[in-house]
This record gives sequence, structure tokens and C-alpha cells, in this order.
Amino acid sequence: MPHRNPWKKLDSRLVYENDWMCVREHQVVRPDGNHGIYGVVEVSPSVGIVALNEREEIVLVGQWRYPNERYSWEIPRGGSKPYDKDPLEAAVRELREETGLVARRWRALGAVDVCNGLTNDVQHLFLATGLSHEVPVHDPEENLSIRWVPYRQACEMALGGEITEVCSIAAILKIRLLCDGEGR
Repeated sequence: MPHRNPWKKLDSRLVYENDWMCVREHQVVRPDGNHGIYGVVEVSPSVGIVALNEREEIVLVGQWRYPNERYSWEIPRGGSKPYDKDPLEAAVRELREETGLVARRWRALGAVDVCNGLTNDVQHLFLATGLSHEVPVHDPEENLSIRWVPYRQACEMALGGEITEVCSIAAILKIRLLCDGEGR
């Protein structure tokens, strides 16, 4: 049964904007009937890719994450561009840009809301297999490290806190459930 939105938006104003995101402040009537504000960070949809090779290894991308002030190992991921026709097109581009990998087979794993109390960010997750290597086309602002790890080790990293980025955890463990269900 669909749920009715209990919030009422009275007004919205742009507070901040750059090339990657914007912040809007909404004047709202809350579900309890009181008036208030709600700040929302708006971004383009993003993609995350579990690239699995024939040796049952996945590629992880390491980089310093400025907001958290720590190094992070993650699946290849990034935002979609206005010219991307759909999330798969964005995933193909991001995988090649960050790792130099091209996949022959793609499987959609669904989408996750990244932080739905703060942002509209939706990340579409994919499994990429049948991998071949081309020259990566890195974004000059990114300083990336690439690492192949056995898939089961990646699961342990996700469960043990070595991988902390939420979309990476969701995608890695979703693949684990799918593979276990298929007897792999």
C-alpha cells in the first residue's frame, strides 16, 4: 500500500550550488503540524560497480576522502553526467575512467538511497564481469589507487569495517547473497 507524504513544502530556496551539488532550504509543515525548515543536499544520481574477474577477485579503488579525513577503499563509483542516457551508461564510463576496465556483461543490482534523511542521492549498483583492460582516463582531481582482492576477502573487509563506504558494502554483500543463492 503506498504511503501518503505527511510533509507539506511551502517554499524552497537555493542556499548554495557548485558543479557537483546544491543545498536547498525548504520551508515545511512537519507531520506533527508544526512549521520548520528542512535542508536537502541535491546531487545527480550516481553509480557503483562490483567488477569481478575470472579469478573471483574484485577491484577496489582507494582514495583520500576529504569530508571524513581518511583513506577509503571502495568499489569504483561516481556521479552520472547530464549526457548519460541511463545509469548503465554512467557505470560503463565510471568503470573505465577509474580502473581502465571494460566489461562484456553487466547485471543491475538495484538502487540504494545513500543518506535519505539528508540528500536525494540514489546510487545504482551493478555487477560487471567479462573484464578486459584498457588505459584508464582518470579525473585529474582524483588520486586513485587500484587493488584487486579475492571476493571473499572483500566480504570480510565490508563486514569487518575495513570497507566503510555504504554503497560498496551494500553492493559487495548483495553479490554475496546472490552468489550464495545461486550455489557459488
